[in-house]
Amino acid sequence: MTEEAVVSLVNEHTFGIWFLIGAALVFWMQAGFAMVEAGFTRAKNSGNILMKNLMDFCIGTVMFILIGFSLLLGEDLVGVIGKPGFDIFTSYQDFDFSNFVFNLVFCATTATIVSGAMAERTKFLSYCIYSGVISALIYPIEAHWIWGGGWLAQMGFHDFAGSCAIHMVGGISALIGAKILGPRIGKFTKDKEGKVTKVNAFPGHNLPLGCLGCFILWFGWYGFNGAAAASIPQLGSIFLTTTIAPAAATMVCMILTWIKYGKPDVSMCLNASLAGLVGITAPCDVTDAFGALVVGVVSGLLVVFGVWLLDYKLHIDDPVGAVAVHCLNGIWGTLAVGLFATSSAPGSEIDGLFYGGGFHQLGLQLLGVAAVAVWTIVTITIAFLAIKATVGLRVTEEEEIVGLDATEHGIASAYSGFSIMDISNTMMMEVNENTDLGVADYENASQFQRDAAVKVSAVPKELSGMYKVVIIAKLSRYDKLRKAMNELGVTGMTVTQVMGCGVQRGAGEKYRGVEMDATLLPKVKLEIIVGNLPVEKVIETAKKTLYTGHIGDGKIFVYDVAKVVKIRTGEEDMAALLDVE
Repeated sequence: MTEEAVVSLVNEHTFGIWFLIGAALVFWMQAGFAMVEAGFTRAKNSGNILMKNLMDFCIGTVMFILIGFSLLLGEDLVGVIGKPGFDIFTSYQDFDFSNFVFNLVFCATTATIVSGAMAERTKFLSYCIYSGVISALIYPIEAHWIWGGGWLAQMGFHDFAGSCAIHMVGGISALIGAKILGPRIGKFTKDKEGKVTKVNAFPGHNLPLGCLGCFILWFGWYGFNGAAAASIPQLGSIFLTTTIAPAAATMVCMILTWIKYGKPDVSMCLNASLAGLVGITAPCDVTDAFGALVVGVVSGLLVVFGVWLLDYKLHIDDPVGAVAVHCLNGIWGTLAVGLFATSSAPGSEIDGLFYGGGFHQLGLQLLGVAAVAVWTIVTITIAFLAIKATVGLRVTEEEEIVGLDATEHGIASAYSGFSIMDISNTMMMEVNENTDLGVADYENASQFQRDAAVKVSAVPKELSGMYKVVIIAKLSRYDKLRKAMNELGVTGMTVTQVMGCGVQRGAGEKYRGVEMDATLLPKVKLEIIVGNLPVEKVIETAKKTLYTGHIGDGKIFVYDVAKVVKIRTGEEDMAALLDVE
């Protein structure tokens, strides 16, 4: 055997191993999707989301065995579908094991994308059905056009790793599904005529989990884009473009949200990283560093625009931004091949419009996007409407409010042992006045302003004897309040963290571009038994400490106490209070 043959054999085996490692990295992305979706939604649905992402792959595997794989990579029939067959059962010894696993993990990704946009209100049974339909029919047929020797591949359409075949298809399916399904309860406030007057923010319950998912996906994307590389230089170039695009997208998104909303939006920037990855997926092998940079910049702009478009114009509820990330950037990435492809990239034979190739490749990319979009729109709409008409697509209002963990899976919470409270806008308080009183300093505030900011309720007419003073205040003021009470002579108090329901208009805080109402906010409740200290001093000290010049600074309640008993000594009334004041 010649030296060249040995090198060729080693390369063949090396890339064969890398091909399967890449497939394993793409499989690992299922965990990333699960973490992003769970983190960006509410805690009461986390178990349901984890179950859906698990079943995406498991249902997809069965469907791919039965029909999906043969429709994708079977013998080409007139450029439209692969010939159905069961070679995995009848000719196992000659079966292409590696190709099956590789295409299976990509198929599962397509179905997973839909999950996020329809989260928190979809029946689990219905989800399983349409996940199976996507894996068995919708994805394999259009993917055959692109990768299985179908008519688009024969024409020269280029989608190296799936901006069109996977992400655009998943994004369009997500868009249609979310539209048919309808928004979550409380997402949009409507007037009597049914017109949307306000968009409400539903913050994700666990951004660290969402961030972990983002990093898992970015890591897995090196396999997603790079597994099919044919040479070391091409693999290196793919890794480079797969790094540049999401980094640029995230930078642009950070700057844009900082300017537009006053602060850099965390969850939007996480989405932007994924948007840049989606955008570079189709052209990753044919672009250079400049092309990847431009792809990323546009992706960063598109994800912010997409979230705004769905919320404020289309009024479609997408809890995790799946449509903005996958649909818009899937289209953009596919078209970017026709703009930024260059034959200077390792293994590339394509030149896009901006590299002297004219409009030919761009025309092919437009044709491919249009054809795959029409196929997806028609088939997924039929699937969703059929499911809606038979088993139903959406859970009941009561099930949605309680949470799908309990109603669909019989688990009290995915966070057993933790106290979970839903602080979303399912129960809204309408804004009716501006809460800013105009004076932030207690000494300069009028008595009216002091009383409006920190209300005192139920003060006994004669302040003598024993009283219970209950103070409810912002959590941020607790330390100052505790120190002020200690300096006054109060050495014992009961402290409880509670949630306060109210409205704070004009705060200007935004989540994913939507202004947040202060509906349920963390508060602290202090209970003090006063006997030897003048209760007026306790009240005045609390008011002075809590005052910031806004309605909602706090409330103070004063109650008569009939009797106090110290368990340890048996002392009663004033004697029982001597060591706690």
